[in-house]
Amino acid sequence: MARTLLHLVRHGEQDPAAPEDGGLSPLGYEQADRLGRRLAGVNFSQIHHSPLARAVQTSDVLTRHLPQVPRHPCDFVADRTPVPSAARRDDYPDRWLSWLDAVPGEERDEDAAALQRAVQHFGVTGEVDRCELLVTHNFVIGWFVRHVLQAPVWRWIGLDSANCGLTIVKWESDQSPEVVAFNDTGHR
Repeated sequence: MARTLLHLVRHGEQDPAAPEDGGLSPLGYEQADRLGRRLAGVNFSQIHHSPLARAVQTSDVLTRHLPQVPRHPCDFVADRTPVPSAARRDDYPDRWLSWLDAVPGEERDEDAAALQRAVQHFGVTGEVDRCELLVTHNFVIGWFVRHVLQAPVWRWIGLDSANCGLTIVKWESDQSPEVVAFNDTGHR
């Protein structure tokens, strides 16, 4: 039975003095280093990271502990906010609609189309076991967890991941996917 393990990591703390796509704060570097030491023994096949600076820098630090693992920027794990289309607004509680309406255009992922493609891309099994590391953002992780739990479409809201929190989801042939760990910060 083939198995896919995805280790989803939120980037380290962003430098609050940096511009919007700023890099890590000193604490963010420390968080990433501690996580890297924790993950050093895991046999990852690849590291996929968001193209934003905070995720790239987190990946840089993790790679020091995982030098044999190839890595690359990956649009599937870019920062996105799922927002309902006009036809799907009833899928979300009214209390969230004004907040979702205010999401900037460049972050909007209408009806989570891009995030659904990300789950379809990564959440599959093949002929052999696969273990991959995804350095990404809070809402992306929330979407993966919501999907695995088969929760209502809006339940990614409130699934908050700490900076460098570790979430592990698993797919096995002929079984439903499962959440192995959510927002594990034992390395911090």
